[in-house]
Amino acid sequence: MKKIIFASLLCFLNVIAYGATSIDINTPKTITADKIEYDLNTDTIKTSGETEITNTSGQRMTLTDSYITKDGSSLSGNDIQLWLGNHVYIESDNITREGADTIALDATFTACDNCDAYGDAWKISTTKIIHDMDRRMLSFYNPVLWTYDIPVFWLPVFEMPDPGIKYKTGFLMPDFESTNNMGTQINIPLYISISDTHDITFTTSYITQENPLFQIEHRLNMPHSEYRTSGAFTHNKEGENRWYIFNNDVIELGEYARATIFLERASDKTFLQKYGFYDDQPYLDSGATLELFGQSGYVVADAHIFQELRSATGIYSAPSGNILPNIRGVYQTAPIYKETYATFSTDILGISGDGTSSQRLVGDARITSPWTLWGGNRLTASVSARYDVYNFDKTQMVNMQEFSGLKDRFLPSGYLEWGLPLFKPGNNWTQVIEPKARLTVMRTTEEDQLALNNDSAGAFLSDTTLFSDNRFAGLDLWENGTYADYGVRWAAFNPNGKSFELFLGQTYDFEERASTDPNSGFHNGASDYVGRIKYNNMKWVNFASRFRLSQEDLSLSHMETSAIIGNSNNFINIGHIWSQRFIDSQTLADDINEITAGVGIKLSNRWSIRFNAIYNMTFDKFQRHSGGIFYNHPCYYLSAEYRHDNAVKEDYVGTTTFQFRFGMSIDGQRY
Repeated sequence: MKKIIFASLLCFLNVIAYGATSIDINTPKTITADKIEYDLNTDTIKTSGETEITNTSGQRMTLTDSYITKDGSSLSGNDIQLWLGNHVYIESDNITREGADTIALDATFTACDNCDAYGDAWKISTTKIIHDMDRRMLSFYNPVLWTYDIPVFWLPVFEMPDPGIKYKTGFLMPDFESTNNMGTQINIPLYISISDTHDITFTTSYITQENPLFQIEHRLNMPHSEYRTSGAFTHNKEGENRWYIFNNDVIELGEYARATIFLERASDKTFLQKYGFYDDQPYLDSGATLELFGQSGYVVADAHIFQELRSATGIYSAPSGNILPNIRGVYQTAPIYKETYATFSTDILGISGDGTSSQRLVGDARITSPWTLWGGNRLTASVSARYDVYNFDKTQMVNMQEFSGLKDRFLPSGYLEWGLPLFKPGNNWTQVIEPKARLTVMRTTEEDQLALNNDSAGAFLSDTTLFSDNRFAGLDLWENGTYADYGVRWAAFNPNGKSFELFLGQTYDFEERASTDPNSGFHNGASDYVGRIKYNNMKWVNFASRFRLSQEDLSLSHMETSAIIGNSNNFINIGHIWSQRFIDSQTLADDINEITAGVGIKLSNRWSIRFNAIYNMTFDKFQRHSGGIFYNHPCYYLSAEYRHDNAVKEDYVGTTTFQFRFGMSIDGQRY
């Protein structure tokens, strides 16, 4: 039978009868039915057959053989379903309206319409549901939750926002944790919506063997900035106040400037680890950053105040103290002649703490000229001059003496780099082999390092440090004298995206080197060999490994490997690091030998499991491992996870934690 749509007529009659007044949100806007009869005497509508009614607010209802008053305040019919979303409806034989409230008696609510062939995943049966259109809330009285037609639990009263609301203040679904040193933890989050771009979540955690824990998350988005704050507090059974606060604010200051303010502080070294907020960070960093951008340069100014979380960092293995200021500026000119350009940079750094301080000013000017010559030969010539000024206050120098005062040093340098990429095209594979060499000439100086506390702790040779302007991690430790870098790269790739790469290289120091870490790979004369291997078939495997071989006997000294096997559903992640360690050039220490692994298996369209682990092969024990089983249904989700670590630090001893989460998904939104 042909459908009849009864749309603007009712609104037109209302305007005639009452003038140009506002229409109540419950007034029917569109009625579609097999047959529609309108009684002018009683202002009522009668429909026959399948009927669909959409009111002014957008609320949609389906039923058969209905009877409706003109303002929608009263209706009756068969098979009444009030639709609140694509798969969300209330079903009742008795639905009435009182103002902004739609009331359904002896009703069923579900967000799983036709989600499974063998029944709704969940539904709620109730003696009464009230849908308040002003508050956009659903109130359930005597609700019973059913899962696949099995009753699960009952509540006297329950409220939730309707699916049309993205943000609504109220309690979120709790989750449960259990640890072997604090007992069971129940997390009850309260969500507070201030606006569409501003909200807060308060979480109260009840812990059976410890005092309650209180958490907060604050989020604010503005047109040109965003603000994020999180924190936690507890007064434990030992009478201690333990807490943390993290904050990160990003403020756009126009098209070419950005400011960041960050705060990371905790009451002690182990609070984050004990209460599950720790993420392997070695220290907490607080401060601010200002970034200025231009077409040819940039300036970054930042300050850092650190809180150490490690039990020990080793003597001079990392800079100690706080950083204020730290300013780095770089400017690159337009081409001066053909492709020749100049670069100017400045670095200002101040470190203070433990009664000592030092300030450093570095100025560097460089001219770089790349050329492409006959036969594809590529030459790059560069000359630079760098000048450093240091101000020390009670700082321990390399001669183990304390010093206060000024020191300066001047470093002229230059390099000439050659490369010749040779291509061999093919129908299936294209191959490239590129020999490359660089000769760097520097001033030889005994002032390669002034103070013990420096930013160049990581003097470590790898494939990434070859052919770079500075082979060290920072600026305090200088290169010394003339040296050469050389190596060869081979690569192959095909139209399908598959690729191979192999690189092998070495550096050679013509001058006697300063005393460096015996694990670094640098030696007087020829260094160790460094290289990398990569393979990616763009389907199920992505492999990369970098390594270092002893220049004496080609024995393996260092290797880092990572591999991803599989796809986004089923995969194995493997990472491995091995490094031979020396206390001095003759005495071996414990090798670094660590493997990380992750496994993901999709058991079905909805079930999956994941597992991750870090295993220390040197000491034959797990450092940390975690795993879980996850179920993602269109209408709900659940997970059961565990975490275990073997860390021992002050009052923290490794723990095992179990966590269970359950939530409902209504019209694409999780609750």
